Amino acid sequence: MPAKKQITKDAIIKAAIDIVREYGTDAVNARSLAKKLKCSTQPIYLSFKGMDELKQELIKVAEKAYDKYIEQEIKNALYPPYKCYGMGYIRFAKEEKELFKLLFMRDRSAEKIRTESEEKQNISGIIENISKNLGISKDDAYIFHIEIWTCVHGIATMLATSYLALDFEAISKIITDIYQGLKIKYTKGDK
Repeated sequence: MPAKKQITKDAIIKAAIDIVREYGTDAVNARSLAKKLKCSTQPIYLSFKGMDELKQELIKVAEKAYDKYIEQEIKNALYPPYKCYGMGYIRFAKEEKELFKLLFMRDRSAEKIRTESEEKQNISGIIENISKNLGISKDDAYIFHIEIWTCVHGIATMLATSYLALDFEAISKIITDIYQGLKIKYTKGDK
């Protein structure tokens, strides 16, 4: 009868997430996990084919954490629905810096990057809502969204890297100002 597995896959993932939160993604390796779990590296390699497989699991856990931030922002209803996504993204970056970096600041050169048409399809609901709410074309709505999202990502990145410290009231004002400026630009035809 084989020996009972003492260290579960879930325990390894939880320990790895704890390491990411405290020290960053680069600190996750078999030795650091074994030390945190107070075991040898053997249980890690019995549960995962390698560290790349574990990293994919970490990304899934981080995505679930990010989704909870968006859901909470929508539930709180402090902002219009479209703005909730941006504020949730920024709050995630500020409060879960290392998980944010894992999801949104990792090197993606080895990953398949969506083409512009694939991205448009991926965010078709957002494009449709912007187009309808502002009375602009879907092509303009796509660029409008990319311009807003670039600003949101910039703020989030500055918070995640501790480059800038802003409170959420200031962040909300900045996003509103950008949105209103772009709204004027796209609805008045000054593109």
